Amino acid sequence: MNASYLEEIDYDYYTCDQNTSSEFPDGSTILPVLYYALSCLGLLGNCTVLWVLLWHIKLRNMTDVCLLNLALSDLILAVSLPLLVHNSQNLTSCKLMTGVYQLGFYSGTFFVTSMSVDRYLAIVHAVAAMRARTLRYGIIASIVIWVVAVTMAVPQVIFASLEKDDNNSVSCQPLYPFESQQFWKMLRNFSENTVGLFLCLPIMIFCYVKILIVLSKSRNSKKDKAVKLIFTIVCVFVVCWVPYNVTVFLQTLQLFEILNNCVATATINSAMTFAEIIALSHCCVNPVIYAFVGEKFRKSLGKVLTRYFCWSNQRRMAFSQRDTTEKETSNTPVRSEY
Repeated sequence: MNASYLEEIDYDYYTCDQNTSSEFPDGSTILPVLYYALSCLGLLGNCTVLWVLLWHIKLRNMTDVCLLNLALSDLILAVSLPLLVHNSQNLTSCKLMTGVYQLGFYSGTFFVTSMSVDRYLAIVHAVAAMRARTLRYGIIASIVIWVVAVTMAVPQVIFASLEKDDNNSVSCQPLYPFESQQFWKMLRNFSENTVGLFLCLPIMIFCYVKILIVLSKSRNSKKDKAVKLIFTIVCVFVVCWVPYNVTVFLQTLQLFEILNNCVATATINSAMTFAEIIALSHCCVNPVIYAFVGEKFRKSLGKVLTRYFCWSNQRRMAFSQRDTTEKETSNTPVRSEY
């Protein structure tokens, strides 16, 4: 994702009338509120997942490791959202914001895909994959994903720069070399489409179709529940990311001087604003789908909350009893001993 500079689609091939520009209604107010709301929900959900996984569930296999890293990735993306609301006033914060955002985007998509592959191995190749789904291989896979995500985020961090517009306001946007800016824009869009649309989505669909085939032949009483969960996972990913990736693809066509008229530009700009918000909401939905719906996690969270509330009630009762004892002691007359 191109962070806040997704709205930078100011191609030099043509100049459009201001009347044809299409913006988010009252964007100066609505967009910050939406970003802050998504950030708060993402922080709450993913911090809860990390808290339960790290302190109350022992990491035993690849599933736990993938879930932990997915929550961490979504947390990084959620943290970056408030930064998008305010334009960075110095180059360091601009590059930091861009790096955090890009890292959260790529790693999140990769870890969602790895969760799909892990479920595929666990259900379709349950016996053969036992050795491949260990804690050790989960850690190795996570390290590889983070390295790839950092590598893909680096170019955008390098080119992130501060630019002044006609109103002298500073914004954080990519500044590509003039002689190769077409190449870098195409590479950026192609990377995002490759990861989100042409690589991860087909892998997810393949994994879950195979899982559904196996479950359809199973006599497990929880089969219907598993099918509904799988259907939810695929639908949520498609709804969140396909509109964004399609819009990025339309931007790429503009770079080839296709759809480069004013009406198309205004439409694509508006579509990108909405598509970006929908895509960002995925970091809030992931904890619900992958953690809270899972029986193991739900039971652990229930135990933690029960233990916490019982401890709070016991502490409150202890304080109450101590206060009562102190009052009784203070009201008891002291007997003089003669």
